[in-house]
Amino acid sequence: MNQDLTVGKPEAVLWRFCLPLFGSILFQQLYNIADSLVAGKFIGEEALAAVGNSYEVTLIFLAFAFGCNMGCSVVVSQLFGAREYKKMKTAVSTACIASALLCGALMLGGVLGCGGLLRLINTPEEAFAASKLYLDIYIWGLPFVFFYNIATGVFSALGDSRTPFLFLAASSTANIAMDVLFVTAFGMGVAGVAWATFLCQGVSCVLAAGAVCLRLRKVETPEPAPWFSLLLLKKIAVIAVPSILQQSFISVGNIVLQGVINGFGTGVMAGYSAGVKLNNLVVTSFTTLANGVSNYTAQNIGAQKLSRVRAGFRAGVKLVWLLSLPLFLLYVSAGRWALSLFLDDPTEDALGTGVAYLRILSPFYFVVSAKLVADGVLRGSGRMLHFMASTFTDLILRVVLATLLARTALGSLGIWCSWPIGWTVASAMSVFFYSTGPWKNAGAGTE
Repeated sequence: MNQDLTVGKPEAVLWRFCLPLFGSILFQQLYNIADSLVAGKFIGEEALAAVGNSYEVTLIFLAFAFGCNMGCSVVVSQLFGAREYKKMKTAVSTACIASALLCGALMLGGVLGCGGLLRLINTPEEAFAASKLYLDIYIWGLPFVFFYNIATGVFSALGDSRTPFLFLAASSTANIAMDVLFVTAFGMGVAGVAWATFLCQGVSCVLAAGAVCLRLRKVETPEPAPWFSLLLLKKIAVIAVPSILQQSFISVGNIVLQGVINGFGTGVMAGYSAGVKLNNLVVTSFTTLANGVSNYTAQNIGAQKLSRVRAGFRAGVKLVWLLSLPLFLLYVSAGRWALSLFLDDPTEDALGTGVAYLRILSPFYFVVSAKLVADGVLRGSGRMLHFMASTFTDLILRVVLATLLARTALGSLGIWCSWPIGWTVASAMSVFFYSTGPWKNAGAGTE
């Protein structure tokens, strides 16, 4: 149910709020990796390469959905913390209307342009048809993706991280079962993987949106809330647009990187596809927990309790570092085993690529996790220019260095080395920007 994040010991409040988020991370990643796991195990290496190739394109659409999520979530958090419930309801409906229009435009662009985009990133001919088929089906499910993200953003803004966890747990489990059913029993190949995702996203969206409507009805206001507010749309856009740009540029950067990687053949493509799934498990975990820090920060900003922000940042860093350690140890010591979950009878080229990728990136999880927590505070407080500066620095460094180093004797190893460099420079920037915030001279924040 709704939880006030502006009272109680900050570390206890934040960790209690983030615990269901951590569970959601696990199921979200199961949702994300199920398609690749089933494709690699039951269809083959080329199918895994096709799904992995398509995944980089789907991240562009997810960037817009995530931006709408964050814009709605931060503004609703601030209004909830300030006890302005009428405006809060209007913010939710405004976000839904704007998201519907944006989603329609993206669907049109996706239907018309995905084939060209796949050509642009040098998709091998043997993987092109399967990649295009997967994307065509995925695009028709975009409304489910958008409105599910809006719903989960509202729940998080109200301090409720448990309800989204329950929805996600059910849909992720169903997605895996349907993937296996459609591929093995019905012999649908890559199309079966895509349709399983489509159906599970649809059910999750309908249930989550219905639950949000019921929750908001229970919040009493003196008079009915307007359906739309241009002023609130502007406030949402201040958070959403930079978040969309951040995720979009990351996605575009990943597509550029995918194009460079595709030049090394399907073995390296498959190894990278498996490795990036495991890496995204970690980075998405940090990002999800950082989103919790954003909600915590936004509620306390709305309640004008700046003294609690610093304590929230320290608690967030402590939490992500505790998560970084076992994942780092797992990938360094048992990376081959983890990769084998995605690759059935893998080539040495694919397996070696994935192992090298994980061993180069995993020591720097402690660095990037601190950056993402600092970003969470910056986003929750509305300091979006600082947030964007560090993110774009990371992206530009990664893309430029990967493109250059791939042409050296390092080959594909040079691509993987670009990640730690970008993470380190951007982390220094984000932590510095956090340290200059209005909470820098506040107390420990225990009220």
